Amino acid sequence: MHVAFFLLLGASLARFLLRHPWEDRSPWIVFLSAALAALYLLGPALGARATPRRIAWLVTVVAVWMLLVVLAPSFGWCAVPLFYTGLRTLPRRAAFVLVALLTVFVVAAQVQLSKNGFDPDLVVAPPAVAAIATAVFVHAQRQAERQRALIDDLIRTRRELAATERREGTLAERQRLSMEIHDTLAQGLSSQQMLLQAAERTWDSDPSTARRHVRTAESIAERNLAEARRFVHDLAPADLAEGGGLQEALRTVAGRESAAFRVDGVPVPLPERVQSALLRIAQGALANVREHASAGSAAVTLTYLDDQVVLDIADDGRGFEPSASASAGARSGVRGHGLPAMRVRAQQLGGTLTVESTPGEGTVLSVAIPLPTTLEAGP
Repeated sequence: MHVAFFLLLGASLARFLLRHPWEDRSPWIVFLSAALAALYLLGPALGARATPRRIAWLVTVVAVWMLLVVLAPSFGWCAVPLFYTGLRTLPRRAAFVLVALLTVFVVAAQVQLSKNGFDPDLVVAPPAVAAIATAVFVHAQRQAERQRALIDDLIRTRRELAATERREGTLAERQRLSMEIHDTLAQGLSSQQMLLQAAERTWDSDPSTARRHVRTAESIAERNLAEARRFVHDLAPADLAEGGGLQEALRTVAGRESAAFRVDGVPVPLPERVQSALLRIAQGALANVREHASAGSAAVTLTYLDDQVVLDIADDGRGFEPSASASAGARSGVRGHGLPAMRVRAQQLGGTLTVESTPGEGTVLSVAIPLPTTLEAGP
């Protein structure tokens, strides 16, 4: 629009000077053309908003242009860029009034330039050009407003999505830490408490047994300290880090709890996160056996099938009613501990956890992880 304005202004001045020999009004035409060009150049520096300075500038530009049109009708078509300037600067209704006023001056200028009498085109063409220019500007403005609204919605949606992802990441990390603390530190502290209480009871009557309990509690504390350092850094469990793979880690954990251990099937390599999850489930299940089952014996079985790996922990303890236990947990609002934590670990790997138990007849906990899914996931 700026380039078009100066082209039209220059063409109008050239047409006037070519069509009219130098006369009394010529200096005024040249002066007003230069003044109009200088005033128009000030416009971009004032911005596009309808501030008092901007409106005063627009009134001055229009007034100088009108004076030029009165002196030389050749400058009439310079109004087209001024249409857009007014539409950008003024409120909608005021801009329409300005466009109508400019159009009247253009029509008057065209009629004055006509030498062949009245021509309907001279009356119809300027309003048609003004209408098209106004319609194009209004449509473009509405499109721009819709695009701005769409961009604002997109930015807001992205911010909400980022906030949701941060919240989900925070909740996932809290769940991970709660499960790690329950399966390692909490179980270890419980074992230490039981050993130290046993040591206190036998301290006078059987000092050697008491010291053995204290040494065992010290060993558990050392192992828990290693576990705490590892899960803070999201590393593998200490029993896995010691080497030997999942079978040896499960054998070690079962041995500490005086449980039998057996491997069935042909072992296959498992991702580290699958090994860690199975080991944590075994630790939690054996801790539950020790603390709640009053079992005489327990057994851990790791079975490799064609399409899945299965971990079973069985005991001959007091047993319980799984459905009643789940209902009680739901009513109490407990989440992320014990059986719920084991179930979450299995589900994160696409597996399932089942519990078969009857009061007085022991418990069998079974975790099945599909092999194709776990192997594709990788460590």
